Amino acid sequence: MERIYVFDTTLRDGEQVPGCQLNTIEKIQVAQALELLGVDVIEAGFPVSSPGDFNSVVEISKAITWPTVCALTRAVEKDIEVAAEALKYAKRKRIHTGIGVSDSHIKYKFKSTQEEVLERAIKAVKYARRFVDDVEFYAEDAGRADNEYLAKVVQAVVNAGATVINIPDTTGYCFPEDYGAKIKYLVDNVDMKNAILATHCHQDLGMATANTIAGVLNGARQIEVTINGIGERAGNTSLEEVVMAFKSHKEKGFDTNINTQHIYSTSRLVSGLMNMPVQPNKAIVGRNAFAHSSGIHQDGVLKNVETYEIIDPKDVGIDDSAIVLTARSGRAALKNRLSLLGVEVDGEELDGIYKKFLELADKKKSVNDDDILMLVGKDTRLHRIKIDFLQVVCGIGVQDVASIGLNIAGEHFEATATGNGPVDAAIKAVKNIISRKMVIKEFLIQAIDHGSDDTGKVHMQVEHNGLIYYGFSANTDIVAASVEAFIDAVNKFVQ
Repeated sequence: MERIYVFDTTLRDGEQVPGCQLNTIEKIQVAQALELLGVDVIEAGFPVSSPGDFNSVVEISKAITWPTVCALTRAVEKDIEVAAEALKYAKRKRIHTGIGVSDSHIKYKFKSTQEEVLERAIKAVKYARRFVDDVEFYAEDAGRADNEYLAKVVQAVVNAGATVINIPDTTGYCFPEDYGAKIKYLVDNVDMKNAILATHCHQDLGMATANTIAGVLNGARQIEVTINGIGERAGNTSLEEVVMAFKSHKEKGFDTNINTQHIYSTSRLVSGLMNMPVQPNKAIVGRNAFAHSSGIHQDGVLKNVETYEIIDPKDVGIDDSAIVLTARSGRAALKNRLSLLGVEVDGEELDGIYKKFLELADKKKSVNDDDILMLVGKDTRLHRIKIDFLQVVCGIGVQDVASIGLNIAGEHFEATATGNGPVDAAIKAVKNIISRKMVIKEFLIQAIDHGSDDTGKVHMQVEHNGLIYYGFSANTDIVAASVEAFIDAVNKFVQ
């Protein structure tokens, strides 16, 4: 198997998403998760851009043991000096410098010429080599650059001492066959010495993963990726997609250092810290990536999981695939779920329950375990915990406080808590009554209508004792909906 190096830019390109900025402590958390995941290079930031970025690169350099820590610069001496200073504590360090090489960048961004840009590229690499032995050069907008000129630049910076040459499809413009051909042109026309080519693809046309794979198949040996595919505009290549694509196609002969069983936990961490939910149908890490709702698919999976799954969920850190009961589910799926709940039925009894199930499923988007138990008269856990009252005080210039009353199996309990916002305060008040270790793993809010009086739907995942429980609610009061969804999840494990 030929080794592909994984360069993760979640903390640099990924953090450029509006509203997803992290503080230094959070960046260190992500960097340590990436080290556990097994990435080879962590691009920690753009030090000259702000004091916060500079400090983050410094602290990540101290916290990380074996991966290379990389800092981004422009082809500017001051940038390179600041990057070198920020990397002074890194055990393995890399400066990532470069310049735009497409006609568009040269003419409109730099108002320059190909000759002048070439000289700036050479000068930047040579200057960076004065500080570190590992210098990566990015040929920005290489996807739209003339191949002959691009090869000229690549040869020049390799001769100047660059160890990695990044060929970005900065605007997500290329088709896979064109991007692959560009990489092959460089392999065939440049003396790379000991340097390697890297892919860095964007998702503007939805082809980042395909372009990255095409690049590797044509000679690139480093992939530049982000967790969950986050990044500028439509995002970057998803680490999990490329890694699992090559793991699933061993016949291609490529392997990475990634411990894939940490993919899902790293995805959840990044999603939570950046407050950027993963879309349910996202490949590999989405909530529905291993969920089956079609009756035909469910029957096949129950007979042999490989009929509809090419990846074992456990390989990416997910306990198991999910059979989601909907109006499209068949008898086999219903019987299987009942069996898991300790209820064995068959024949006419199953037919009768299935008929009632379809009537219920036509009214609900999905049917949960409590619904199933209710259908067979074994609804012993529903509504053990009920909300008697919820009162919240919040606003500008006041502390957010929530008071709640709960009815738990006929007994009344009350608690008050403060928090970072009304929802946080209300859920803390619930936790003050129900003293269990409960962690909210996913919290999604969706508007059903439009306007200030619209109804909001809340979906929540709560972890307890290593298991995930789902909660749901809809209410015109989003604080109430959030607490109701939390209680809905808690009801499923509190006996």
